[in-house]
Amino acid sequence: MSTTYAIIETGSKQYRVEPNAVIEVEKIAVPEKRKTVSLDKVLLVHDGTKAHVGTPVLKGASVVCDYLGETRGPKVISFKFRRRKASKASRGHRQNLTRLLVKDIKLAG
Repeated sequence: MSTTYAIIETGSKQYRVEPNAVIEVEKIAVPEKRKTVSLDKVLLVHDGTKAHVGTPVLKGASVVCDYLGETRGPKVISFKFRRRKASKASRGHRQNLTRLLVKDIKLAG
């Protein structure tokens, strides 16, 4: 198994990414004219033979992605019920997501 992958952090969440993979992350502000996004918080890069681990991030490492657009996640229902009080509350939530296509994993040096 000699596949290249990286562990990145964006939106306070960590993702395992590989080249040519499509990922959905929390909404990122991308200017309208830009089609590429560079994610700089790279925690680990495995290049097929050796793992490079950051403390906490790798200096100079980045993951280059193509911006594919925005979408929304599945609906999550929060339901609160209090017995014998005729009290109940239902609230729904859908997270705004950004779709990215991973093009390249760059390691400094």
